[in-house]
Amino acid sequence: MAQFSSPMASREFLWDVFQRVDKDRSGYISADELQVALSNGTWTPFNPETVRLMIGMFDKQAMGKISFEDFGSLWKYVTDWQNCFRSFDRDNSGNIDCGELKMALTAFGYRLSDGIVQLLVRKYDRLGRGTIFFDDFIQCCIVLQVTRKSDRDKFNIFERRVTRQILGPVMESGDRGQTKKSTVQ
Repeated sequence: MAQFSSPMASREFLWDVFQRVDKDRSGYISADELQVALSNGTWTPFNPETVRLMIGMFDKQAMGKISFEDFGSLWKYVTDWQNCFRSFDRDNSGNIDCGELKMALTAFGYRLSDGIVQLLVRKYDRLGRGTIFFDDFIQCCIVLQVTRKSDRDKFNIFERRVTRQILGPVMESGDRGQTKKSTVQ
């Protein structure tokens, strides 16, 4: 499994990793190949949806796979996110809870209510423990960033849009309607 501990990996190191991940020797890495190679810090593969989002971000040729050059950019991106994740994982548990996610999102400039942060954790918590893993943290941040960019010119609707579009299915499946009662501040 690939570990992203080196902040500035050498080209030779990246080429070695790229070749090991490119199982079919096509000269490109598919989402499936990347998903198997990445570790979220718990020795389990990355969430396939997170991998798909990252491939889409770095696939300059729009082929559904990344070249070696794209891989270098993706490596730096994941390394930067890993360093960020570790800085907010205050208890070094390998996952982020509601309080830690709130601190991270506040540091990124988001002003979300506690209720919205709790809904985000609920949406990205695959194990139902009230925490999210590294790969789901990346996915959450990517989705928030895309949503924020689409609302850049609009006034004060970001949180309502997050609630409606991203968290709507979570709210609809809430226990006995309790989650539906939360209001956007």
